[in-house]
Amino acid sequence: MADQKPTLNTTLFTKDNYLWMLIGAAVVALGMFLLSGGKSADPNVFDTNEVYSTVRLTVAPILILLGLGIEIFAIFKKPKTA
Repeated sequence: MADQKPTLNTTLFTKDNYLWMLIGAAVVALGMFLLSGGKSADPNVFDTNEVYSTVRLTVAPILILLGLGIEIFAIFKKPKTA
């Protein structure tokens, strides 16, 4: 009984990792939401302001890449030692 070894934490990710993964997924989802849209009221009219908007061409892809970067950070983040 006196020779009991301490149990090792065998889980791959901690609560912090899952929190960062959730944040990264939310950022990617926001980027995808901003990337979609641009529905025209009249399908026969091509509105360049809706299709080529700054949000759809610049902000949304940056958010998606940022979210993927957060996901990579979440996977490689080491757990804190006590």
